[in-house]
Amino acid sequence: MIKLSDLQVKEVIVINDGKRLGHISDLEIDPDRGRIIALIIYLRDKKGGFFGKSDEMMIYWEQIVTIGSDVILVKDITRPKLYLE
Repeated sequence: MIKLSDLQVKEVIVINDGKRLGHISDLEIDPDRGRIIALIIYLRDKKGGFFGKSDEMMIYWEQIVTIGSDVILVKDITRPKLYLE
């Protein structure tokens, strides 16, 4: 079993283009089955400065290729899927 705190130190990287998305901030869990549905990542807008508002991006479990010792590789991330959509 892996803890959220263990996942939060791993950097999320898209294998299609090598883009670094950042680190996991939270999880979405199916309460009925007790399984992870998606990883939630805060995206910071580089134009917003230090106090810029960050958006949330969801990476669904099916998009995860592998969870390594220090990175999480994901695929098929063409545009951010914002949490509020």
